[in-house]
Amino acid sequence: MARIPAVEHSFAACPLPPSPDPSATASTAAGAVDADVVGAVLRTARAVLAERVAQASEIDASFAGELAGRVADFTLDGGKRMRPRLLWWGMRACGAVDVGSTAAALRLGVALELIQTCALIHDDVMDRSRLRRGKPAVHIGLAARAGLSPDSERGSAFGTSAAVLAGDLALAWADDTVAETALPAPVRRRIGAIWRSLRTEMVAGQYLDLHGQATGGSSAARAIRTACLKSALYSVERPLAIGAALADADEHTTAALRSAGRCAGIAFQLRDDLLGVFGDPARTGKPSGDDIREGKPTYLLAVARERAEAAGDEGALAVLGHAVGNADVTEGDLADVRGVFEATGARAHVERKAERLRDHAVRRLGEAVDVDAHGGRQLLGLLRTVSGDPSGFGPATPDDPGGHHSPAAAGVLSAAEGGHVR
Repeated sequence: MARIPAVEHSFAACPLPPSPDPSATASTAAGAVDADVVGAVLRTARAVLAERVAQASEIDASFAGELAGRVADFTLDGGKRMRPRLLWWGMRACGAVDVGSTAAALRLGVALELIQTCALIHDDVMDRSRLRRGKPAVHIGLAARAGLSPDSERGSAFGTSAAVLAGDLALAWADDTVAETALPAPVRRRIGAIWRSLRTEMVAGQYLDLHGQATGGSSAARAIRTACLKSALYSVERPLAIGAALADADEHTTAALRSAGRCAGIAFQLRDDLLGVFGDPARTGKPSGDDIREGKPTYLLAVARERAEAAGDEGALAVLGHAVGNADVTEGDLADVRGVFEATGARAHVERKAERLRDHAVRRLGEAVDVDAHGGRQLLGLLRTVSGDPSGFGPATPDDPGGHHSPAAAGVLSAAEGGHVR
């Protein structure tokens, strides 16, 4: 029998496929999300919400179809997913690429979308808004689904009550999503503390807004505080802090991101207040002047009042007194209010403040120590967009050294612009 020659280096001649590099796999997964953060969040949201609705079906079919399904549809339909994007790029700017952080970031992004669903549903109830994103608001849709007229006493009561439950359900789902997200124990503790603060701050901001409308007045300092709670903390700073916690960022980097987020968030609210009065409805998607009709205690309004009072301008105060909180104001009345905002310099002052806050957000982000170049650039563009720079990557403008506001307002603005975080 012929001897079969030995193959001395068989494994070298026919090498086995190399084992996958876990870091490379994680980087690829994170890179795929980088290319389409919104799409990745939506895919995760569909999976999470399908599970929630299925659980609701096991409880009661009508509850699932009429309420739980509506909460899921509302969450999936519309919105810019800004909070999940801020969370994602905050995490990526801090260098996280591992698979666990990627999966957790997407689930926590869904939780942020759900708490926003709660806020919007309840906000529409409190403001008696009939439309949201071009469709009937949830309380209007729920009344119609039950075969009731939303304008009847019975239909209005049912729609309002059911919408409160819908918002509560969204908040419960948000908490469940956070609780069921796989996280290392130290990271879970950090994120748990941030999440608890975020929920309470959201409610506090909405209450201050509601209180200001009811009492018919708010100082510039209180208006900024409301904007900080409603927009800066809840919508920008806290999502960034969650992203930093997922990446296990150090205290200095986390503080810089939080400060940048707070400044950008206040700038966003100031610009939103301006759009509420001066914006083109065709571009903003909402009627111009609604903030005046509803008596919203905006910083713009507070500055105009303070300046008119300081100047003894009784005519300007009379215009504001007649129009603010008056649901029956005419287009002529609104034009007079815009004139007061212009004449007192309130509009120009608020525009300069928003620019100054935007520029400070950019500087604070630049002060972060361990920021990844790619993630940092994306986060910079996002913060510029949030704070009102249409280019997203455009150059910052110089600081505005001028402007007038009350001493109390100056203190609040100084804290926000000085990078002080709690």
